Amino acid sequence: MKKRTGQAWMPADDFGRSLPRGVGLNLLVPEVAEMEAFCRDVLGATIVYSDVDFAVVHLLGSVFMLHADHTYLDHAMTGVLEGVELRGQGMEIRLYGADPDAIEARARDAGHTVLAGSLDKPHGIRECYIVGPHGYIFVPSAALSG
Repeated sequence: MKKRTGQAWMPADDFGRSLPRGVGLNLLVPEVAEMEAFCRDVLGATIVYSDVDFAVVHLLGSVFMLHADHTYLDHAMTGVLEGVELRGQGMEIRLYGADPDAIEARARDAGHTVLAGSLDKPHGIRECYIVGPHGYIFVPSAALSG
C-alpha cells in the first residue's frame, strides 16, 4: 500500500519505458529516507526522485531504485523479508569506478560499519567493504594504475 499523497513524479509506465538496457537493482528497505541519505551522502549518488514509497538513484552511470517494504504488500515477494534482519546477505553491490578511500572516509564519518578498509588487491583494484543501512554491503572500487 502506497503512503505517498499526491501525484508521482512521472507515470509509472513512462518511467518503466525510460529505463536503460542493462541490469537493474531494486533494494527493498523498511524506510526509503535512510538508504537515500546513505546513497547520497556516503556513496555520492544523485537522487533523481524520492518520496516515502520510492526513490530513483543515479550512481556511476547506473540507475537503481529503492522501494519501501510497504509498497510490496500485494507483490509476489510479500513475506520474503518477514523476520529478516539483514538484507542482501551474500550479495555485494560493487561500485566500479568509485573512490574507495573517499567513500570509506564518509562512511566512517557517518558512523557506518567498514568491514574492510581500502586496500590494493592482487586483481588490479583498490576496494573497501561498507555496510549500508539494513545490512546491504557496498564495495566501491577503482582500477589500480599500471
